[in-house]
Amino acid sequence: MHAMVVFGTRPEAIKMMPVVLELRARAGIRTTVVSTGQHRSMLEQVFALFGQRPDIDLGIMTPDQTLPQITARILLELSTVLAETHPDRVFVHGDTTTAMASALAAFYAGIPVAHVEAGLRSYDLSRPWPEEFNRVAIDCIADLLFAPTATSAENLRKEYNRQARIVVTGNTGIDSVLHVSRRIAQDDKLAARIAADFGFLDVAKQLVLVTGHRRESFGEGFERICDSLLSIAERPEVEILYPVHLNPNVKRVVEGRLSARHGIWLHEPVGYAEMVYLMKRAKILLTDSGGIQEEGPALGRPVLVMREVTERPEAILCGAAELVGTDPERIRTSVDRLLDDPNYYAARSMPSFPYGDGTAARQIVDCVIQLGAP
Repeated sequence: MHAMVVFGTRPEAIKMMPVVLELRARAGIRTTVVSTGQHRSMLEQVFALFGQRPDIDLGIMTPDQTLPQITARILLELSTVLAETHPDRVFVHGDTTTAMASALAAFYAGIPVAHVEAGLRSYDLSRPWPEEFNRVAIDCIADLLFAPTATSAENLRKEYNRQARIVVTGNTGIDSVLHVSRRIAQDDKLAARIAADFGFLDVAKQLVLVTGHRRESFGEGFERICDSLLSIAERPEVEILYPVHLNPNVKRVVEGRLSARHGIWLHEPVGYAEMVYLMKRAKILLTDSGGIQEEGPALGRPVLVMREVTERPEAILCGAAELVGTDPERIRTSVDRLLDDPNYYAARSMPSFPYGDGTAARQIVDCVIQLGAP
């Protein structure tokens, strides 16, 4: 069986590395990893951490590309690769432009598609944009839908592609975060190196770790997020670390509003091992990231989600996460409650696993082997 795994962004790579490792560990499967290069420098960090390399690098990114241009380039470049390599199945992940365009290229080539992390829904095509459209489109195309939760599987059963095989596996992101967390705990040199990188943090202060990059927050949304961080930084026992996304729509606003502000550290994007270390060190995770909504509960860290809707309701329902939007007062109130009420914090910080137990990749590959080559 020839399996092709395609990804292009760092979140995809993090969540697909367990699948790649599992595929390559099994006899009778030839695995080709294709990188579109959508997040070039960030991808290199993930490949190094997991000891892997892409077999094919499409290198599709050029400065200031639009979404239509990215989509067209991936579709054309990958179509050529598929015609030359003839895989039996193409694996894509999640809701990126890479995943959607790759699934479409496979569909045009008549090659079956497996969608890892299928069935997530906000039921609002504008939030997150364009991710909600991307995942709906992929789920229409794929014949194997690996849903991370029972809720996402139920979403799929209500929709068009009822003939696809739906399998609930948990989320491969939990495989990765638990793997890297254990590695940091067991590798003293790695732990010491990462700790030294963040030696500027004050161990006596409570860390609020922030990530933000969603397109729906560009402009006013990020202005409001910055207002909330300035307010939180007024607390003398708190310090904020914000690894700032490279997108100019994020970077320009955040650096313009928060640079050189007391109690706020702006940092370049960090590697995945560093992010896991920081999540474990943090008191609170303030994010609009889908991955951190999943990883935070597994690490026992409360997550405040800076969005109005989420396609990951399971963490909200179990109390590990809370939707706070981008309203500064709402964000500050939620942070204050977690910091000021020890009993409330303890209830919100119990490790929980609404997105799986860390065996998703094994279940996915077991299913593929059971089905055999299409």
